[in-house]
Amino acid sequence: MFEVLPQLPADPILGLSTAYKADSNPLKIDLGVGVYKDEQGHTPILTSVAKAQQILLAKEDSKTYITPQGVPGYIDGMLQLLLGKGSKVLLEDRVAAVQAPGGCGALRILAELIKRCNSELTVWVSDPTWANHIPLIGNAGLKIETYPYFNKADASINFDGMVETLSQVKSGDVVLLHGCCHNPTGADLTPAQWQTVLEIAQKTGFIPFVDVAYQGFGDGLEQDAFGLRLLVDNLPEVIVAASCSKNFGLYRERVGLAAMITANTQTRKAIQTQIQSIARGIYSMPPSYGGALVDIILSDEALRSEWVAEVEAMRTRMQTLRGLLVSKLVEKGAQQDFSFVKQQKGMFSYLCITPEQVQEMRAKHSVYFVDSSRVNIAGISKGNVDALASALVSVL
Repeated sequence: MFEVLPQLPADPILGLSTAYKADSNPLKIDLGVGVYKDEQGHTPILTSVAKAQQILLAKEDSKTYITPQGVPGYIDGMLQLLLGKGSKVLLEDRVAAVQAPGGCGALRILAELIKRCNSELTVWVSDPTWANHIPLIGNAGLKIETYPYFNKADASINFDGMVETLSQVKSGDVVLLHGCCHNPTGADLTPAQWQTVLEIAQKTGFIPFVDVAYQGFGDGLEQDAFGLRLLVDNLPEVIVAASCSKNFGLYRERVGLAAMITANTQTRKAIQTQIQSIARGIYSMPPSYGGALVDIILSDEALRSEWVAEVEAMRTRMQTLRGLLVSKLVEKGAQQDFSFVKQQKGMFSYLCITPEQVQEMRAKHSVYFVDSSRVNIAGISKGNVDALASALVSVL
């Protein structure tokens, strides 16, 4: 039976990781897979998370199933983190939510929910977007179209093109937006641009689907929620996927949240049953461990303060690395202007070089990142930035 299935090509990002591991060059540089790294290239367990683990170990007395919705304190804490403690939609009991296995799990649950509502609608994603958005949403059977987002020629957001396309989106269609730290470009909408997106949604009737994977890595935890909260406060329906992989460093624990802001409490109750039914049909019961850790951190004042400081330290370090890379490129004599890298936000940046130049970086200098020219800024360090800048200048 199984012999009818062909072997598929390696995932472009995960395959790159395999190639990096096989490279014997001791000076090789990995800027591919999107995980935070410290100066030594290690992805550490946050101190706040380590303390929460000890607390959980001491108090957990059973491994029985948790509720189908997930860890209640995790869901409440995350919704307040995303929407604000005083959010009117929380006070009005208009938010349905479940704990999901990572941001990917949240995206898939919500794609299935969209399909149950209307299998004929179109989901619009930015060009470019995170590569896994396409299979996670498309494999649910939904039609996907793109809207313009980024100009590689001048490393800027193509907001005019974005506005023109979104203005023609049909009522009831879904528009996927990156809440902050756009992956892969690092180019984020300004508050004024978010306001324009809101006005288009109000006029056309499209439903925003906001993916929040990097809250705290752009301008700060509160600042990075601006666009999401603006939409939630002014529209009857907003779809939200969130991840704790990056800002809590819980990559392998797969901790996410799938949420739906509804028009009223009655609809919220119905949607809550629907998303739990979808989850039941995919993986049955939610995992507990990672969500329990986040619950402990967000509900303990001292631990929360420590976590906030750790997120700020990661954000500041990545912003410093952006400036360091740009200054090193100038120092090495780069003719191309890379100052845009300092303006971009979060873990990723588009270097706006060609796939051929990216491949030359890999073949001649053992510098690994995807052909689109997306680099993981956190993979840069004071120890490798000189070599990285020299390699970039050599291929330009």
